[in-house]
Amino acid sequence: MKAWIDEVKAELGIDLDVDVAGLLDTTKVVAHEVARPAAPLTSFLVGYAAARAGGGPEAVTRACGRVAALAERWATERAQRPGSA
Repeated sequence: MKAWIDEVKAELGIDLDVDVAGLLDTTKVVAHEVARPAAPLTSFLVGYAAARAGGGPEAVTRACGRVAALAERWATERAQRPGSA
């Protein structure tokens, strides 16, 4: 995985330490609580939001935390809707 991420970063001209575990944890929550196809798209949006917030590892971590919390709320609210059981 590290070799692939390093190659992608080089190809795209990105110099950023990627929190692979944090991103994978976030996409796991999204895949399980929302929908599997939402996970890769959410990763893109996390990166975009982090870039708009100034970039850097801290911005990615903040965006991941917000999205993971949203996915958990989403699942809880969906489970509480009538007829969702």
